Amino acid sequence: MTKIAQLPHLQPFFAMEILAMAKTLEAEGREICHLEVGEPGAAPAPEVIAAVQQSAEMDPQRYTPAKGELNLREALCEYYRSQHSAVVKPENILITNGSSAGFVLAFLSGFKKGSRIAVTRPGYPAYLNIISSLGFEPVEIEVHAQDGWRLDADELRAAHKANPFDGLLLASPANPTGAMVEREDLARIINACDDLGIRFISDEIYHGLSHGLPETSALELGDNALIINSFSKYYCMTGWRLGWLVLPDEMVRQTEMLAQNMFISAPSISQLAGRVALDCRDYYNAQKSNYVRNGMLLVEALNEMGFKNARMSDGAFYAYVGIDGLADDSVAFCKALLQEAGVAATPGVDFDRVKGHKFVRFSYAGDHDMLVQAIEKMAGFLSRPLSI
Repeated sequence: MTKIAQLPHLQPFFAMEILAMAKTLEAEGREICHLEVGEPGAAPAPEVIAAVQQSAEMDPQRYTPAKGELNLREALCEYYRSQHSAVVKPENILITNGSSAGFVLAFLSGFKKGSRIAVTRPGYPAYLNIISSLGFEPVEIEVHAQDGWRLDADELRAAHKANPFDGLLLASPANPTGAMVEREDLARIINACDDLGIRFISDEIYHGLSHGLPETSALELGDNALIINSFSKYYCMTGWRLGWLVLPDEMVRQTEMLAQNMFISAPSISQLAGRVALDCRDYYNAQKSNYVRNGMLLVEALNEMGFKNARMSDGAFYAYVGIDGLADDSVAFCKALLQEAGVAATPGVDFDRVKGHKFVRFSYAGDHDMLVQAIEKMAGFLSRPLSI
């Protein structure tokens, strides 16, 4: 019998594990409040739905060029011009099957096998799993609550001196903390990467979801960064699996060839949806207002319930909070919260394999009434002695 290759570094994506458990309970008739996944509760803009319906009835959905439809890439160039005063050429944009495919293409095209790629901890769990599974080595740089969960250039330089690496992947706003790096600090980080010969990858999938701070794209600060973005979060299109890369000139052709062979192209109907969505910012900004309303309500409630470090994030739609004094194990806590209270949340071990057992992430991107119900259920759950 052929043995299956083992990936000892690979760990579960607990947000998806909790989601699967929640769906099982729902199939049994339970009512579950979903605060576990970073998924907007709103639908795409009505104009998007109308365009897709018409296309589904009238147009054959066929392969597109591997880099994506030209009209979508041109519209993204206009997005960067209007939102960031950045000049981007359509040929430097590659449309991807969600940001997940973007990460795979970025790592494979941007680094030699065995390269070391740094990420912040806590951070999005798929970073570590994708980096390791593709034959690269992840390097974690810890960030701290007292610093707003933000990385700075001095910490970057110190981490590189202690444990050199070839690339840095940085998200702003970040998952799970919602932390944002402001323009001057981002410029210093990019300058440090240039000085040290580090390829900088800017994860900008939560752009559009700042709660007040100006959003800076790395494209505003130079031409060397590799940009990853997505229609999933701000544009409420998680299931459409549509993202994009903005590539430095030297990476364009190789990344295109990889995309041709690994993914062929992103779905044509999703590309149509993305093209229409780019012109519907008034609708999507209204959804952001709902997230802010939800976040303020949730943070106040979490503080009252005894969670630690509960505060409104800089952006995105997450509350990453400590459970000291409530429980010792975030996985056990989240499973009990789901089973006993019907509230799904994500254990911090997804985002921090060292200290994540002390934290839980709640998403406030969903329906407001569901969030109110979840808060009531959590309050009742925490009013009883916990059996964990």
